[in-house]
Order: sequence, then C-alpha cells, then structure tokens
Amino acid sequence: MANITAAMVKELRDKTDAGMMDCKKALEETGGDMEAAVEFLRKAGITKAEKRSARTVKEGKIYALVEDGKAVMIEVLSETDFVAKNEKFFEYIKAAAARILKETGGDGDISAKAQALEAANLTQLIATIGENMQLRRAYRFETAGKIAAYLHLGGKVGVMVDVEGDIPADLSLNDICMHIAAFKPSYVCSCEIPGEVIAKEKEIAAAQITGKPAEMVEKIVGGKINKWFTEVCLVSQPWIRDDKTTLAKIAPAMKVKRFLRWEIGQEL
Repeated sequence: MANITAAMVKELRDKTDAGMMDCKKALEETGGDMEAAVEFLRKAGITKAEKRSARTVKEGKIYALVEDGKAVMIEVLSETDFVAKNEKFFEYIKAAAARILKETGGDGDISAKAQALEAANLTQLIATIGENMQLRRAYRFETAGKIAAYLHLGGKVGVMVDVEGDIPADLSLNDICMHIAAFKPSYVCSCEIPGEVIAKEKEIAAAQITGKPAEMVEKIVGGKINKWFTEVCLVSQPWIRDDKTTLAKIAPAMKVKRFLRWEIGQEL
C-alpha cells in the first residue's frame, strides 16, 4: 500500500472540497494516484471534483486590447499585489499590449513571441520597481467577425470573445464577456466537447446510480449529461441577464467562434 501523507490528503482536499477522511480513503483505494483519486471521489458522488484553477499565490494583471478585427490579451505577473496596483506597472502592461498587437502577426498563442519582444522592456521595469515580474502568456485574435474584451476585478480575470453572424441589436458583446467571466464555461457548445470527455462523464454518472434497471440507468445518465451541458457550455448556460433563457435562444443566428477566459496565475 502506498504511503499516504498529510500533504497528499491536503492536495486532494484542495482540488475537490471533499472531507479529509474521504480524501484519505480515495488515495488509499487508488494507491496514491492523485488523478485516479479525484475520479474515485466523483464516482462516489462525494464531489464534482472540479479543479480550483483560480487558486494561486501569484499577483499581477491581465490586460486586453482590441483594434479593427485584431485583439491581444496578455498576463503579466508580479510578486506582490502592491506592485500589481502600481501605476507604472499598469502603464507598462498597456504599452506592452499595444506593442505586441502591432508587432506580432497571426492568430493564437503568441506567448514566446511576446516574451522575446518584451524581454528588454520588462527587464528595465524590474530594475525600476525592484521586484521580479514575468510576462506569462499572450494570445492573439485576428478575425473577420467581431471581437470584444472584458476585464474583471481590476484585471484579475480577463475575457475575449470572437463572434460572427447576426447579432441582435439589444445584445451587448460586453454582456457575453461578463457572462463568461461569471459562469466560467469550458466550451462554446456541446458539439465542441471531445467524445472521450463525454464518455468519461457518462461513466462517472452511471457509477453514481445503483439498483436500477439498465434502461432506466441509460435515461438517468442521459438526463445528467444534458444537465452537465447547461453547466459547461456557454450557449446552454442560464443567461446572465435572464436565467430563464440562454444565449442560444436569444441569438440563434449568431455564432460564438471562440472565447478565452483567464485568471491570474491559473493552472496552464
């Protein structure tokens, strides 16, 4: 039997919000395998076991800039919240985003390009402020559609969304960004979810059902999966402005092509 340490139990508890004894048992049953223990707890129905991706000891800001069908979002980390709120730090981030948007091309993850572009500027800022900093990541959108961006909690959360099609006159793209910031969808719609992910959710849902005929289990699992879609898919979640409807219903001719939702220091 694997040696289950207090640190392992704490890590699993932090990941799942399950009780200490449940975490210890899960680790014992899975030989100390952390991911298997998370799945064990989910199948037991003890917790949803969603990773707390926002948990972090790092500080900093996220910043997004949108100009003429192009956009960039960057994350710059600092050691302390004091520096993250420093005006020089904020001015640097705004200037860096403008340089990165102008001097890089393409579409997608441009972290390496941005880090190389900003290396000297960031070194100078570190020397001025006296605290270590890091341009952790950068992402670029370039599209024929429309882009919107939103920053929440002073840049602790950043969102970019890319849409096309018929946007209703009374629908604000900023509201879509705010919804993403608040409800943390993982996918745009159910058709985006990989088959293996859905299969795993079905397996977990079925493991929570006991003493039922097979055909009933299938129906219950189907209902659970449909409910799960409303939790993880942007267009199926209860809408931020009216929880009796969804984005799919209020904008049926609009397509959300993609979105980004970042939190400072989240797991990559």
